[in-house]
Amino acid sequence: MNTEPIEFHKIWIEQCEATETIRERFGLQNALDYLIGEKLFHFVAAAEQHPEFAAELPHFLNQIRRTFAAQQIHNYLDNLERAKFMSPIEADVDLDLEDEDPEFADYPLDNPILGAQELLRFARVKEMLQAG
Repeated sequence: MNTEPIEFHKIWIEQCEATETIRERFGLQNALDYLIGEKLFHFVAAAEQHPEFAAELPHFLNQIRRTFAAQQIHNYLDNLERAKFMSPIEADVDLDLEDEDPEFADYPLDNPILGAQELLRFARVKEMLQAG
């Protein structure tokens, strides 16, 4: 029986390994969404609060750069920025939709502080991934 404690700050290693399977089965876009759009953003948020995650962040970023070509990362981040962070709000959007659809519960305009934090985190991730 393995009695070693789980090192959650090193979970990125398994996530990077899983990305290869995702890419093979579901394609490049799903692999990018999984590793960068989901796992890296959560990891960066954890790194903001926990030094053990912050210490692992450069290793995680290096592995992402080995997993995907620089142009793939660049294109993904540009598309994510346009689609999620910089897309204009439709004039007929009803901002009270969170009452009807739980998907809108964390809509950035509903909580501008969370929206700003998410935007700043995105800018930080983009800068870190495109550096070096």
